[in-house]
Amino acid sequence: MTAAHFQAPDAPGFKLDPRVVGAFSRFAGGYWHGSTRTQAWALTLGLALCLILSTAATVALNHWNRWFFDGLERRDVETVTQAVFVFGLIIVAMAAVGVGIVLTRETLQVRWRAWIVERLVDRWLGQQRFYHLNISGKEPPNPEYRISDDTRWATEPLVDLGIGLLLAVVGAAAFISILWTVGGSITLDLGASGAITIPAYMVLVALAYGAIASGLMLWVGAPLVGFVGRKNEAEGYFRFAMMRIRDNAESVALMNGARYEQAILGRFYDTVVARWLAIVRQHGHLTWITNSSGPMIPIVPLLFAAPKYISGDLTLGQVTQLAAAFVQVQIAISWVVDNYSRVAEWYASARRVMDIVDACDAIDADTEDAGSLADGGQKPAASNAVRLADFEIADGSGRPLLWGAELSAAPGETVHVSGESSTGKSTLVRVLSGLWPSVRGALTMPDSSQVMITPQKSYLPLGSLKGALYYPDPSLGISDDRLRSSLQQVGLGALGSRLEEVARWDQVLSNGERQRLAIARLLIHRPQVVILDDALSALDEPAQQALLARLRSELPAATIISLGQRQAASGFHDRQLVLERSADGAALKPLGAAAMAGAK
Repeated sequence: MTAAHFQAPDAPGFKLDPRVVGAFSRFAGGYWHGSTRTQAWALTLGLALCLILSTAATVALNHWNRWFFDGLERRDVETVTQAVFVFGLIIVAMAAVGVGIVLTRETLQVRWRAWIVERLVDRWLGQQRFYHLNISGKEPPNPEYRISDDTRWATEPLVDLGIGLLLAVVGAAAFISILWTVGGSITLDLGASGAITIPAYMVLVALAYGAIASGLMLWVGAPLVGFVGRKNEAEGYFRFAMMRIRDNAESVALMNGARYEQAILGRFYDTVVARWLAIVRQHGHLTWITNSSGPMIPIVPLLFAAPKYISGDLTLGQVTQLAAAFVQVQIAISWVVDNYSRVAEWYASARRVMDIVDACDAIDADTEDAGSLADGGQKPAASNAVRLADFEIADGSGRPLLWGAELSAAPGETVHVSGESSTGKSTLVRVLSGLWPSVRGALTMPDSSQVMITPQKSYLPLGSLKGALYYPDPSLGISDDRLRSSLQQVGLGALGSRLEEVARWDQVLSNGERQRLAIARLLIHRPQVVILDDALSALDEPAQQALLARLRSELPAATIISLGQRQAASGFHDRQLVLERSADGAALKPLGAAAMAGAK
């Protein structure tokens, strides 16, 4: 099978953008403000203290090197014995500080990530943004992966990078001072031209060596950020493709589409492999520099200290101390270089996290700009009445989709709206629920907590059957006897003994059973307004009539609006409206008396 038309969407080869870094800092930095600031600052300052103590222990070990090797050179047994004892104390101290670093670092990483995930989930689900992002086409690809995984890669490496940076700065200051004081100056004999004295020459050598090596690494490694971003994007699409197969497993199996899906996955993963190999090649280029400069680091200070050691200006202990300090300074200077790939990984994930934040902000702006019920606005109903008057519904570009003079239903009244496929029934439901932004007219509705909408494909959350009946209010607190009674009333009495069973109920139950369960949910919650969007289409007509009659008898004061493709049978609705298609859209009109009389 050819796979020429299967291709993972491309990702931009972006470079570090200071605006993205600043935006992420402002968003994620909120952990150090508000209610979590005490916890955040306690962990941060505790970690910083442990890091400073760690550097102090390393400096102590550096001085110990000089003390030990000088005693060894003098063959001073007493000094060497004391040094061995002190060495044990230093190691114990370093181990204790290391435990403190691990505990504070990992706790900070976990708490910070949890804070960010909570804020992202709230922003994504709040004000129905997840829905508006989806229907508008502005949702970033794979938002679930960005929230679950990219938050980790945008926080954990950043804490580690911050640790490394602090150690680099403190270590550089401490060990440069050792190079300065122990190395001193060096005098070069220039023959007839005289002599020249270079002060703090070991510091200059360390800085020059670090600048050259780091500069080369930054120059060669600059494209790595873009390569990492493209790879992450490709992996996200590969995971998304597999998730879609799992969610549509039955459809794929019934249509024998496994080979087609395999071809899609193969092409997507080929893209992942190609982008990984681009990173591998870039790592190969960087390795030329790291493998060339790395082995030279411990040798260079010995070469430059050798003349003063031979002349007797330095002892063996001082030479080893200078060599160790030189290595520590190189580690500090090369911190950015050594962590360039991690900076690239962090930036790619931080950008993906901010894509969700930016998309949510953008959809808020679009919703505010749209003409949402611009003429009359949305007003709370004094009772459970529903009224949508003089309305016109448009798409995102302003093209009219549906209009009408009035859709109204009084308390205790049942109204049916019929219309062919694609005439706008689902759009009308979205308007009544407040999900459709482009509407002109006046809407009167009770508070959303008193309204329950049942779509054609009834949603069942993860968890127990009891949780599915409680949805969307987990604190409902209805007794099990009442839950079983409601199931019995809709023809699902056999499920009464399985209330606590946890299963994928959306897969266990058939479409008809799921629609019956949705009616049971209405009987349990007893809302003031019920909107049924083709909610019984999987059942035969006698079953539909029986469930509607049950709903009407159990909720006599509720306002019920049902929508379906066919006209409803006479005797079950107080009024019927019909959506009539035209070249410019569809109009909502009352069904004529003759048509109502002939409805079967």
